[in-house]
Amino acid sequence: MEYRIEKDTMGEMKVPADKYWGAQTQRSFENFKIGVEKMPVEIVRAFGILKKSAALANFELGKLTEEKLNAICMSADKVISGRLNDNFPLAVWQTGSGTQSNMNTNEVIANYANSVLGKKILHPNDDVNKSQSSNDTFPTAMHISAVIAIEDKLLPAIKQLIMTFLRLERENEGIVKSGRTHLQDAVPIAFSQEISGWRNMLEIDCKNIVESLEGLRALALGGTAVGTGLNAPKGFDELVAKKVSEITGKRFYTAENKFQALTSKNQIVYAHGAIKALACDMMKIANDVRWLASGPRDGLGEIFIPENEPGSSIMPGKVNPTQCEAVTMVAVQVMGADATIGFAASQGNFELNVFMPVIIHNFLQSVRNVADAIVSFDIHCASGIKANKEKMNHNLYNSLMLVTALNPYIGYENSAKTAKKAHKENISLKEACVALGFLTESEFDKVFHPEEMAFPHKD
Repeated sequence: MEYRIEKDTMGEMKVPADKYWGAQTQRSFENFKIGVEKMPVEIVRAFGILKKSAALANFELGKLTEEKLNAICMSADKVISGRLNDNFPLAVWQTGSGTQSNMNTNEVIANYANSVLGKKILHPNDDVNKSQSSNDTFPTAMHISAVIAIEDKLLPAIKQLIMTFLRLERENEGIVKSGRTHLQDAVPIAFSQEISGWRNMLEIDCKNIVESLEGLRALALGGTAVGTGLNAPKGFDELVAKKVSEITGKRFYTAENKFQALTSKNQIVYAHGAIKALACDMMKIANDVRWLASGPRDGLGEIFIPENEPGSSIMPGKVNPTQCEAVTMVAVQVMGADATIGFAASQGNFELNVFMPVIIHNFLQSVRNVADAIVSFDIHCASGIKANKEKMNHNLYNSLMLVTALNPYIGYENSAKTAKKAHKENISLKEACVALGFLTESEFDKVFHPEEMAFPHKD
């Protein structure tokens, strides 16, 4: 491998000749060989957006020449497009402020522009990082990447599954099955009602996530090192937020209090909490689906789900609910990530939180994984759910909890006696009720209508 010599305030460093990063990036690359987790590409893109926005603001405020503005914008656009992603090699496990990733961006943007233009027009710190500090750029990149990931990836995935459930509700209207509570038989429920519960969970999760976005739209940029805005021109914070909004097409605004913006990560915690709630609901939905599909002969077997791949290396013909299992694994990963984010956010000392890389690594992983899992579950499982009407009908009429319909006519205690006699003697509720003398056969038939029990208030 060929190298070139780059310099920083600590001296010279050998840097791969085919890369655009500089000495500070190389120092971090060599000093933090920890794990395999690299700074997320979403953060890299957010930094490109941030640096372009800062350059535009600095230019309008008279702090940057047009020549330097054009050079920064050219390089930043390359970063935003992802075409320079292989120039961002740094580990998540680095300085807790993300300083080295900020400098990685500064160096790549400066060196790429200098290389293209054939002259040293940009300095990483003096030009690309003008009016900024790592302490306000990294939390800003966190918020930009979080909003983009949620709006462009997660929310569309949720809405896609909601539409699938709406279709399944329509297709399964009029099908009544046994309800279940405590994993025990309960009173009847329409299958469409059960599906509507799944659908509304996601609608509420979607609403909660959208509400949590408001705090993420607040940008720390303009606070510089400790929140005072030292070395940033007046009005820079508001102008740069406006530029970020224009570039992304999403609404951002400058944080009202930069001291909070640098040291507190409460907006990220809040937003991830909403994502965790979504993960909890997806866990519940996936579990419901695999319970209802259990069998095919010795389980509930009330629904059919797509058969996607063989389920066993030793049991021929076995097919497992693999999409449900993937969803539940993602869900527990998100719950673990939520604990990590919460602990990390609690560690703000004085004017800065120094757990930011691990916070955004976990946050973006959660958004990415949940969105992908929802889309996969929708395509390969939920979209193909079909009711096993015969099994649902059999289980419905075999349920002892249908006796609940008799409560208004023979009372709770007599209904309980009827259910226990039917269960003990393995006879029908009708046979037990008549044998106990609580109702005649004709009286029983007049009041006992299982399908109607799912719609007690129907006109």
